[in-house]
Amino acid sequence: MSTPPAAVLDGQHPAELRKAARALLKEPLLLAHGPHADDFRLVRRHASELREWFDRNTGWSLQVDAEAARLRKIPGALTGPTHPARDVSRTGAPFTRRRYVLLCLALAALERGEAQIALGRLADQVVLDAADPRLAAAGIHFTLDRRDERLDLAAVVRLLLKLGVLRRVAGDEEAYVSGAGDVLYDVERRVLAGLLATRRGPSTVRADGLDERLAELVAETALDSDDLRFRAMRRSLTRRLLDDPVLYYDELNDAELAYLTRQRGFITARITELTGLVAEVRAEGIAMVDPDDDLTDVRMPEQGTHGHITLLLAEHLAAVHGPVAAAGLRQKVRELAAEHGGFWAKSAKEPGSEGELVEQALAKLSALGLVARRGDEAVPRPALARYAVGETVVIDSRTPGTTRMPQQRKANPQ
Repeated sequence: MSTPPAAVLDGQHPAELRKAARALLKEPLLLAHGPHADDFRLVRRHASELREWFDRNTGWSLQVDAEAARLRKIPGALTGPTHPARDVSRTGAPFTRRRYVLLCLALAALERGEAQIALGRLADQVVLDAADPRLAAAGIHFTLDRRDERLDLAAVVRLLLKLGVLRRVAGDEEAYVSGAGDVLYDVERRVLAGLLATRRGPSTVRADGLDERLAELVAETALDSDDLRFRAMRRSLTRRLLDDPVLYYDELNDAELAYLTRQRGFITARITELTGLVAEVRAEGIAMVDPDDDLTDVRMPEQGTHGHITLLLAEHLAAVHGPVAAAGLRQKVRELAAEHGGFWAKSAKEPGSEGELVEQALAKLSALGLVARRGDEAVPRPALARYAVGETVVIDSRTPGTTRMPQQRKANPQ
């Protein structure tokens, strides 16, 4: 006897909902056209359920229209520097402060502009806006006369092209950088309008310091009852479990830790039901592990010279106790080069290259929650113990059913 069509559809629904949720966690901005068009259609089909789940459990809002689906994600930790915007070219270089400022100025100019704009015209508007005395007082100056400044603007434009804010009509950015030509773009205003992920307009923020301004941008309504405070904690903890490789207990305040201790099973079960992530509960914290190894923007181990060096340094750091100075890690790379250099790219064995190699390795380990950066030192975190050679898992008698040395899920995109 064949299965009734209604039963087939009922069986497909949870799988489709999970696939749609995972698509949004990987790409919080999905467009109706382009490489993620199938995911967009799936999200649009299940928009109502997804909107309700994310609002209830994370406080993230989901906006879906005929052109785009935008999950406005607010990170659990506002000041984390480990997942920067990156150049979409092959280098993948993280955005500098100057590029972030250019990005904001470019978005402001596009918001005021027409449906089409030339890159040269966008550059002129950016230069005019950068002349604001308040920007000058902050040490920000742009003329875009220099090649390095034009390269920065081109990197910003490439990011906006990837996000779907711009569509190239004619020309290319390299011609603009070299001064040999211009580029014309269509401006996708619906996508542009959905980029800002805040609970209030930036112009309404009155705080002076960066941390205080960020907090005001995403602050929830007045938490004047226990129910509202518990809801805010549930949302914040769920955001961190979804976004961070490891949620360490020592990063929580007393109220958050007490709430998580009581509600851990409920929170993790809700995440597993929607996303398929599986909770790894350990003595030092919780990681939501992805069996499919798909919800990540940083992978380890990774092939190639940089991946090998990162893994070797992880093994080294897992065997030490306490902070390790960057100078010591640079010396370790020199020692590793003598032992493993035959497998590395030639550039990695050149004198002086160890500084960049250590920095790249620490950036990845930090993004994965395996080390903490404190000035010029790297501090191993408990999850790093999984990379220790010859270590055994130790049952932690203080917390029945948990072990030391948590296994981490790799970090999700912000």
